[in-house]
Amino acid sequence: MKPAPFEYLSPTTVEEALDLLATHGYDAKILAGGQSLVPTMNFRLAQPAILIDLNKISSLSYINPTPDGGVRIGAMTRYMAVEKSPLIAECAPLLHEALPHIAHPQIRTRGTMGGAIAHADPAAELPAVCVALGAHFKLKRGTTERWASAEDFFVGLFATIMEPDEMLVEIEIPPLPPRSGWAFTEVARRHGDYALVGVAAGIVLDTAGNCADVRLSFLSVGDHAVLAHNAIAALKGQAPTAEAIANAAAIAANDDISPGDDIHATAEYRRHLAKVLAQRALTQAADRASAK
Repeated sequence: MKPAPFEYLSPTTVEEALDLLATHGYDAKILAGGQSLVPTMNFRLAQPAILIDLNKISSLSYINPTPDGGVRIGAMTRYMAVEKSPLIAECAPLLHEALPHIAHPQIRTRGTMGGAIAHADPAAELPAVCVALGAHFKLKRGTTERWASAEDFFVGLFATIMEPDEMLVEIEIPPLPPRSGWAFTEVARRHGDYALVGVAAGIVLDTAGNCADVRLSFLSVGDHAVLAHNAIAALKGQAPTAEAIANAAAIAANDDISPGDDIHATAEYRRHLAKVLAQRALTQAADRASAK
């Protein structure tokens, strides 16, 4: 298949790209890494009249520390650069652990952080990881900008809160609190395939060894990345015992997610996977937090 005809534009600055978005609105699509957009265009599932290529905007590719110990990542930063970054391994180990699960090295060499987030695929790892990390996204429009939390950003199937003339320019990951643990796990038919279910977990322990904070998010269990509010409430303030973790995992599988049936798995099987994977991820996160 070949894409439908389109006009190709290649701005060199963020300001130029935003002007083009303001001019063309719904008729335009942004090209970042192209690992999702180009195939959908080839199958004519997407038929933009205007294609705005961001690959010449070098100012959108960076990984920088923040003064408080967090990290900021430019939207055009490639997956592979983030995966290999010592700063990410130190400041955002959950992201570092999850990245090798995304597709294959060839895809991660071209795919971009901002492109994957804006695409908002509910089966993708990065949205769920960003939700678990409590990440924030900087959105720009014209001369104005706003920040959105990852939890609020994803609103439906391939849908976000971004307006047609807005562009995602930066991802900010907050600093890791003391006595923090993390874990990412998923089940896929083959390595590199979309996961049947995936889980990102984080636990912060207080000085008494109880869960001061808990983050638990899922991918491939609904129309967007899901934060397991009920499971988090059940575990927060509790000692992360095997019984407490098993209870939280069961609550997540029964009450927090709404998986559907498809050709790959039934809803019942996805709930089973969610329970098993949540228990594993929370246990590993708690073990890592206890070791600090």
